[in-house]
Amino acid sequence: MRIVVGLGNPGEQYKNTRHNVAWLAIDNFLGDVPWRLDKKFNSFIYESGNVIFVKPLTFMNNSGMAVQKILNFYKLLPKNFGLIKRKDADLNGILTVIHDDLDLDFGVYKVATDSGSAGHNGVKSIINYLKTQKFTRWRIGIKNGLLKNHLPPDKFVLTAFNQEEKNRLPQIFSELKNKYLTDIKSS
Repeated sequence: MRIVVGLGNPGEQYKNTRHNVAWLAIDNFLGDVPWRLDKKFNSFIYESGNVIFVKPLTFMNNSGMAVQKILNFYKLLPKNFGLIKRKDADLNGILTVIHDDLDLDFGVYKVATDSGSAGHNGVKSIINYLKTQKFTRWRIGIKNGLLKNHLPPDKFVLTAFNQEEKNRLPQIFSELKNKYLTDIKSS
């Protein structure tokens, strides 16, 4: 089983913001699918074979809460003794987290494994809840000149994409899907 989590914020005001690029990516990957609200995980869930796609509704800074609940429910978190979760468990083959990345220019994406949060609060939350940073991350670049010259990072991530960027998003998502999602669905 594989869990693919797109980080974002719930609510219309965040729908098309840079911070929600992962939700936009997952929606693009899957097309028009019937997401279901699962209250026990506080997330939207879509199951496709052995892959569960997740859009947490906990807001970015508490993403780890939803991810931990899902991994616990499916018994995917290794344990040392009884209920005590093992620290530094290797979840690379189990968990993929897709998120925005301020350190990467718009249009650039990278895959990282076993790396720190680099200041991303959603990733930091997941690391804190799971007690490991050993999971796969798809980092989607959102930086542009507006960040460098005008807005602080916490305001910039909540801005909408400009028209040129909106036009390029489907191509970026298609590249990501072709490069990585096929591997996930076949594992």
